[in-house]
Amino acid sequence: MYARFWGVRGSTPTPQRENLRYGGNTSCVEIRTREGIFIFDCGTGLRRLGNELRREFGKRPIQARVFLSHYHWDHIQGIPFFTPLYSRANYFVFHSFRSTDTTVEKALQDQMINPYFPVDMMAMLAHRHFYEIGEERSAYDSLTITTKRLNHPQGCMGFRIEHHGKTVVYATDNEPGNSAGDQNVRALAQGADLFIYDSQYTPHEYKTAKKNWGHSTWEEAVKICREAEVKKLVLFHHDPDHNDKMIDTILRQARRKFRNTIAAREGLTLQLS
Repeated sequence: MYARFWGVRGSTPTPQRENLRYGGNTSCVEIRTREGIFIFDCGTGLRRLGNELRREFGKRPIQARVFLSHYHWDHIQGIPFFTPLYSRANYFVFHSFRSTDTTVEKALQDQMINPYFPVDMMAMLAHRHFYEIGEERSAYDSLTITTKRLNHPQGCMGFRIEHHGKTVVYATDNEPGNSAGDQNVRALAQGADLFIYDSQYTPHEYKTAKKNWGHSTWEEAVKICREAEVKKLVLFHHDPDHNDKMIDTILRQARRKFRNTIAAREGLTLQLS
């Protein structure tokens, strides 16, 4: 099993020179196993993943399961530009929670309706299926995924992916301070080999201006790792206003308190043997 990062930025894409080392595309992480391709979130990084899959598979059909943490723009806006969705040979299954007044399928369709996009989802010829998920544990051959709710406006799901004794946790867009959310994220993280976590704000930013915006800090990430006995922390969902130098500074601060910390960057591949 390996995890590959195609988009690591939060809130909005930041295609600017001072962000090139870590990347400016929004959230998209690929988990690959012998059982298949599992995609977590569909931010603008999804476009590059689609291009790479087409190069890799050629004329062979592409099949993948897609898990959406939630429906905010930075987690779905790559879908219209994911070219494998426009080929009749391909198969995709989308999993996410039912929002208050919309289904999984409708939530994704609505970003492509007039006047927001020139074509709608009817242009996508791939076989597409949509499933609603809640707090549950599901098996896909020898891979299992446990989902729990995080603390974020309009809702968000965190995912614990287990495969042959190795565990990756994808828990982005989570604000500390909610008892249920705090308990859930620690349950997901317990003993994880790789903990990919929302570290959008510095502690100072959070305390002075960003409370109730739905995000966390590197300091909270370190706290969770210590309490849950996590092996490796990946700082993720970098703030749009944090350039490469700022992320370097955040990484140094985090490593002083939890040595086995890295910052997610586009193209990073982490192998879990």
